[in-house]
Amino acid sequence: MDTVIGRGKTARRAYGIDEIALVPGNRTLDPSLTQTKWTVGGIERNIPIIASAMDGVVDVKMAVLLSELGAMGVLNLEGIQTRYENPNPILDRIASVGKSEFVGLIQELYAKSIEPELIRRRITDIKNQGGIAAVSLTPAGASQYGQIVAEAGADLLFVQATVVSIEHFSSPKSISSLNLRQFCHEMPMPVVLGNCVTYEVALSLMKVGAASVLVGIGPGAACTSRGVLGVGVPQATAVANCAAARDEYYQETGHYIPVIADGGVVTGGDMCKCVACGADAVMIGSPIARSIEAPGRGYHWGMATPSPVLPRGTRIDVGTTGTIKEILTGPARLDDGTHNLLGALKTSMGILGAKTIKDMQQVEVVIAPSLLTEGKIYQKAQQLGMGK
Repeated sequence: MDTVIGRGKTARRAYGIDEIALVPGNRTLDPSLTQTKWTVGGIERNIPIIASAMDGVVDVKMAVLLSELGAMGVLNLEGIQTRYENPNPILDRIASVGKSEFVGLIQELYAKSIEPELIRRRITDIKNQGGIAAVSLTPAGASQYGQIVAEAGADLLFVQATVVSIEHFSSPKSISSLNLRQFCHEMPMPVVLGNCVTYEVALSLMKVGAASVLVGIGPGAACTSRGVLGVGVPQATAVANCAAARDEYYQETGHYIPVIADGGVVTGGDMCKCVACGADAVMIGSPIARSIEAPGRGYHWGMATPSPVLPRGTRIDVGTTGTIKEILTGPARLDDGTHNLLGALKTSMGILGAKTIKDMQQVEVVIAPSLLTEGKIYQKAQQLGMGK
């Protein structure tokens, strides 16, 4: 039901991850019996986690490590890795500069031209080490570098922007917009499209050939799009909307297009709630950036941060808390839900009686704004566990 904001203006209520909770049912399972496998573009993974295509999160080494662990990492092909042959000194500078100098420095560093040969090399390096070569481009980048990605033999291509739609109107002077339908059908590898937050757009992206759809505008830890643009839908509602589109598309065509919740996931509980709202997997940045192996040196920044005209991201100090294995599969060193994300998902599924991801998508959800604060006065006061 719409709420009246003022005369002539109504609004729908939307819910974020922090506002909901999951309700146990009539049965429980031993966590060892749960199955967390999922498939995207014909690629099956045991862990429904994708590391975000951000320069502080994924490099060649991280992409290979994540593949070995049963997850997946996406390499940003318009970032530091494809502008500099040796990215390490650049990453050192980004990590060492003060807060007030950060935006100017990162705009300067990202002004260097992308080198097509480095696109080929990074993809080849991942594949030669046995990793899944999942890579990301903006729609403009896809128009310019898509053929190079195809020739290099990438396994999966993410075409990402703050918002991707099939109807885009350009000025005569601008670069012609990407024809998503044609692009998806011409590329030799599956193409993931995003981001979106509504049923209608998710359905349209599936119809043009998306192998998967990314859901989320602005919930990421380093993203400031919601503040800069005022645009977005809280993630629980956005995921549920797009999952409904997936289910309708499956009923109509028999083709199952997975939905990936992109952003807003910091803890295992966040991931569990995204899956319960309908997600098949989650894309995360800051939790991976906290790993010892992450290229960001304990820092995390968004893809839109380097914009020369309107930065929509910032650099946050996430620290370094453990290895990527500890963060994904444990054992956990911390008590706040940021380690052993897979273990959290499997334990939650067991408590809820959900054997598979599809079962988890059907569990009962309640509105629970006090979920993270109820009875936690000591944790909050002492900055322990959920009070950190």
